[in-house]
Amino acid sequence: MPKRPSTPDTALRSRDRDATARAIVLAAKQVLAEDGFQSFGVNAIARRAGCDKQLIYRYFGGLEGLADAIGADLAAELADELAPFSVEPPPATYGQWMERLALGLLELLRRNRLMQQINAWESAMPSPLVGRLVESRSVRLAQWMNETRGGLTAPEGADAPAVNALLIAGIQQLVIAASANGQFAGLSLRDDEDWLRLKAAVSAVIRATYGAQPQRS
Repeated sequence: MPKRPSTPDTALRSRDRDATARAIVLAAKQVLAEDGFQSFGVNAIARRAGCDKQLIYRYFGGLEGLADAIGADLAAELADELAPFSVEPPPATYGQWMERLALGLLELLRRNRLMQQINAWESAMPSPLVGRLVESRSVRLAQWMNETRGGLTAPEGADAPAVNALLIAGIQQLVIAASANGQFAGLSLRDDEDWLRLKAAVSAVIRATYGAQPQRS
């Protein structure tokens, strides 16, 4: 049987539902950014979104599903913010691709308070909700990274997953430390010159690891 076309009323309800679900996700992100996971509850989010709390259960199945949606939303935000670094112009080597992403991630995390907090909560305040949010974000971001990498491959002998994990973890920790106390292990992280120094070090590590020769499968 052919699919029945949507009527104006059903199309309107679909748009209303999408808009409300989006408002709930945005409200939840605001609650997290301003008050942390200790205030991440259905009542607080519904008040911020201006909706009935039952809609959180109807649209997301509860806080767990909402955490998944926030993780996916953050991954999409990361992908959008990092896209210019990965494709304009297309990188010629795996090392160029990773260098752009690492430096772009550093700049993005420096200005995104919510992502800073989530990275801090991941290690300092582990919980099932934090775990679901982080996992959802990581899975979708990994998919996007694989897509932008295309046919570029790391040089033979380079353990790219381990090196990249080390780079990303280091960037995350340094941004968290800068926000907390302006330094890490004696390295000042207070002004633009400090960050230029750090970015140069990130580039040097990546270039030393991956070299500069095009690597295509």
